[in-house]
Amino acid sequence: MTPGAHLDPYDGWAPPEEPPADPYGDEYWEPDYAGGPIAWGGASRPDAPPPAAPAGPRPSRFATAREALKTVYGYDAFRGDQAAIVDQVIAGGDAVVLMPTGGGKSVTYQVPALVREGTGLVVSPLIALMHDQVDALRANGVNAAYLNSTQSPAERAQVEREYTGGQLDLLYVAPERLNSEATLRLLERGALSVIAIDEAHCVSQWGHDFRPDYLALGGLGERFPGVPRMALTATATPETHREITERLRLDDARHFVASFDRPNIRYRIEAKTEPRRQLLSFIRAQQEGSAGIVYALSRKSVEETAAFLAGNGIDAIPYHAGLDAATRARHQSRFLREDGVVVVATIAFGMGIDKPDVRFVAHIDLPKSVEGYYQETGRAGRDGEPAVAWMAYGLGDVVQQRRMIQQGEGDRAIRQRQQQHLDAMLALCETVDCRRQNLLAYFGQESEPCGNCDTCLEPPEVWDGLIPAQKLLSTIVRLQRERNQAFGAGHLIDILRGAATERIRKMRHDELTTYGIGKDLSEQDWRSVIRQLLARGLLVAQGEYGTLTMSPAGAGVLRGETPVRLRRDVIGRVSRASGTKRSSTADQLDADDRPLFEALRAWRAEQAREQGVPAYVVFGDVTLRALAERRPASIAELDGITGIGAKKRDAYGDAVLAVIAAH
Repeated sequence: MTPGAHLDPYDGWAPPEEPPADPYGDEYWEPDYAGGPIAWGGASRPDAPPPAAPAGPRPSRFATAREALKTVYGYDAFRGDQAAIVDQVIAGGDAVVLMPTGGGKSVTYQVPALVREGTGLVVSPLIALMHDQVDALRANGVNAAYLNSTQSPAERAQVEREYTGGQLDLLYVAPERLNSEATLRLLERGALSVIAIDEAHCVSQWGHDFRPDYLALGGLGERFPGVPRMALTATATPETHREITERLRLDDARHFVASFDRPNIRYRIEAKTEPRRQLLSFIRAQQEGSAGIVYALSRKSVEETAAFLAGNGIDAIPYHAGLDAATRARHQSRFLREDGVVVVATIAFGMGIDKPDVRFVAHIDLPKSVEGYYQETGRAGRDGEPAVAWMAYGLGDVVQQRRMIQQGEGDRAIRQRQQQHLDAMLALCETVDCRRQNLLAYFGQESEPCGNCDTCLEPPEVWDGLIPAQKLLSTIVRLQRERNQAFGAGHLIDILRGAATERIRKMRHDELTTYGIGKDLSEQDWRSVIRQLLARGLLVAQGEYGTLTMSPAGAGVLRGETPVRLRRDVIGRVSRASGTKRSSTADQLDADDRPLFEALRAWRAEQAREQGVPAYVVFGDVTLRALAERRPASIAELDGITGIGAKKRDAYGDAVLAVIAAH
């Protein structure tokens, strides 16, 4: 490793002179206020008009929460804990909300902002997420706006005037802006109805998405007394839950913890052999035209995988922080606005993408934590329709992740915590039981076997791996004790399988008593054995080259005291747990209704292109399916369709009825 170089675990090696890559992409992070003070309310712009006097709080838009829900969103009733959360906040109480992606978190702070007097302040960590949510709110007739670095001074000044004039229902800002005294003074000139801190797990210093600026948000309660505060996240272990509560000073808040289960997502993890070929087979097993996200570890892998998929007929595009801003924006826009696009990305892509109809999320490299895996896979199936979370996982992933922890920055406590995260991820990969049970247990929740993951649909074969494990460990110990040598997996497998390589002859390893004693297993079988022993902590990978040594726990295996039950890898076939073809939105319709559904989709695509917005901002697939099934014949009959609020009914009602009448 070059002195001074750093390792970005998601974007690969970078030269020492290059600053660490922004893991979210430049357009996602709210930049520092470089280039002079940001103008707030004209305070630091010499040519700006004097600020207008505050006009008082924005009056309540709706008398009740249910009225807001029906009029704005087109929903007849709240789901799960939504009603209780909304009532808590409307009454002026604080709330900590843990709810899975797609569970309806945004409604729990948007509705109180519409019912209470004043403007709802939403702290959102990503600019892209702000843009998407504001666009969707405006489409529903809500006066929402954001303040961020993508705006011109004139645009920011206009938003400031609307806020202080009591005209905004909701205002989105990044946490970095709330570290500015000028921003806080601006907010004090208006009236806030609620403060919602979204993606609140970013406050956790042990978490996978830590944002230092979240630490300052705990002071908002003192700065704005009497304004109810909310912390919301889709992923938090019990420890992170406590950290959110303490750091954001929400000691008196009521806590709402929904099940983290996403029953519409099918989890599948398979042994990695040829990851790109496996990925291609997986994608081809999905419903034609499915949108998906593929996560890879490095920028190089992203580029090569996207090119491989494109060369095999998949509409795939790359996304990582090394691409220029224009290319990233273009690729993100294609993914949001077009059907069937697959984005291959580092974790620079995803957290700010509010696309409900992502049908699959794939990993060709191992995530570093269960939290990260849950967050990334949670981007699939936000609309509640069937989706798949697929991953190819192999020996190299285990060695690489452990090496990154050993060579990473931070003290012993940080490395120990990273190791715990990795161990939990490996346990999820290697389990022979229900994956959903394992995943939910990590977040302190219980469930019955789900019947919708690979281990439930096709229970893995378990075999006694004691003898192979003893052969491997004996080889490692003999090399270390007799010759003071250590090697990586490849050479050890050659010894065990009796390979006649030049390296073995030169080092006289064919003279070892363990030479050739493992011919009964294939190279892939041995890689599976080594991977699982590493995952269980019986082996340790050390150094840059991943040389293997026996851990203290491995001694029990050599003595025959520790049982070694291993799962048999299944190689070379497409599992029936792979696809979603049998349950796409169109397939759930009667044959007579499908032509109308497709006609509505075509109309929606045209509307989205004309407006320059993603298709789901017009209507989601669930709404189109309801229209195709119920075939309303009048504007009044549209009121009973989920997802059609007053604004969308007025904007699209006549056009939708015309499409239906034509069929």
